[in-house]
Amino acid sequence: MTDLNKRSLMKLAALTAVASAALIGCGKKEEPAPAPAPAPAAEAPKAEPLKVAFAYVGPVGDGGWTFAHDNGRKALEAEFGDKIVTSFVENVPESADAERVLRDLASQGNKVIFGTTFGYMEPMLKVAADFKDVKFEHATGYKQAENMRTYDSRTYEGAYMAGVIAGAMTKTNTLGVVASIPIPEVIRNINSFTLGAQSVNPKVKTKVVWVNGWFDPPKETEAATSLINGGADVLMQNTDSSAVLQTAEKMGKRAFGWDSDMTAYGPKAHLGSAVINWGPYYIKAVKDALDGTWAGNSGVWWGHKEGAIDMVSVAEDVPAETKAKIDEIKAGLKDGSFHIWKGPIAGQDGKEVLAADAVADDAFLGGIKFYVKGVEGKLPN
Repeated sequence: MTDLNKRSLMKLAALTAVASAALIGCGKKEEPAPAPAPAPAAEAPKAEPLKVAFAYVGPVGDGGWTFAHDNGRKALEAEFGDKIVTSFVENVPESADAERVLRDLASQGNKVIFGTTFGYMEPMLKVAADFKDVKFEHATGYKQAENMRTYDSRTYEGAYMAGVIAGAMTKTNTLGVVASIPIPEVIRNINSFTLGAQSVNPKVKTKVVWVNGWFDPPKETEAATSLINGGADVLMQNTDSSAVLQTAEKMGKRAFGWDSDMTAYGPKAHLGSAVINWGPYYIKAVKDALDGTWAGNSGVWWGHKEGAIDMVSVAEDVPAETKAKIDEIKAGLKDGSFHIWKGPIAGQDGKEVLAADAVADDAFLGGIKFYVKGVEGKLPN
């Protein structure tokens, strides 16, 4: 290598060393550290589900009244999902036990409580006064409070339609009713059944046996047997079990389901079922509670128009013209053109209780304490 080349290489090395030193002296500028990612926003605490409770006078498996209410409870669960939690206590008697159960349900944190029979009215009023933050709903009653309201179904509409069918199907012109407790609701149903039958068969008469309870299958069976032995060939009931229909099936007579579709309990005897659908009202009541529009000191009385009452599973051997009449009645109830309690209507003693063309209002219907003409026997006190 020549001296010239050696000097050139040494010069290049020196320059490189100087440049490196300069870089080291100045220091390399570091990039700023990336900002930490924001913490995920904390989820809002999930609202506690609304606790809704039911007090039932009978067992959920009664096939009738309580079964219908429990179907309404299930409709609530299907409608609102995890927004609510429901519970029930069955076989709660209309006695001091009712107050104890209702008070216990309120103490457990239930904010909406449904009492599903007339006899819970006074106990519920007492409990409502002590639990102002709880919304109480009483079925078939008439007393209300700031945090208690009432609801009912126009069961007399179903009874009337059953009567139309019974009047067409009877061979003896004697109908029978197994009745529970002599309150206006039940008396109104007996009368409406009779009025429906008389609308197609003026010769009809109605016999009644009272069992003084809502759910008592042995007594209901005994009463149905007595009516059949007394000449009744078509039976209706205002009790909660399927015993009346089952008795008619065993004795070769005809009968109706009540509150729920009871076809399966006596398929040969079954003429149709006057059913109640509590689902629409229960959904409305709970929706009111959830959205803050619930108000006490009020009540509703829903019928076929609101989807609460219907006549279903009418037997195949019921005449076509009778089925057509039932359809006409349903249409008239829905649009308000048909009135079951329209005069002239006479009482059992033959005296006029509703003048010609007069239409009974709800105050009249709610206070019925008499039999109409065609109902036999004495009305209990």
